[in-house]
Amino acid sequence: MSYYFSKKSPLGFEDAIEKVTDALKSEGFGILSKIDVRETLKTKLDVDFHSYIILGACNPPFAYQALQVEDKIGIMLPCNVIVQEKENGSEISAVDPVASMQAIDNPKLGEIAGEIRKRLQRVIDSL
Repeated sequence: MSYYFSKKSPLGFEDAIEKVTDALKSEGFGILSKIDVRETLKTKLDVDFHSYIILGACNPPFAYQALQVEDKIGIMLPCNVIVQEKENGSEISAVDPVASMQAIDNPKLGEIAGEIRKRLQRVIDSL
């Protein structure tokens, strides 16, 4: 089982970030964090890297449900979505929450992860 799903897009990097943010919003996710990996690597290591953003996406109702059934689940939140510049466009990838939750033996959590997976997959498919 892969730990992510991904899709290439002809969209430019900034346009891809905007489109994925809108798609996440339509599925009930907000962006809690935005990490500019390129900028961070340049600042901290003085190395060049391609444009690469990590978006920390959260769907509050599902996060709350998950916290109710597994109080340490915050370790695995939020759901990360990346947008990276590729030749001829961008690539958008999202964590597969079902794959990441396999280490936790809690069937109720698995049900929640399944619903989040469906929503994130719809986000990726819509791009």
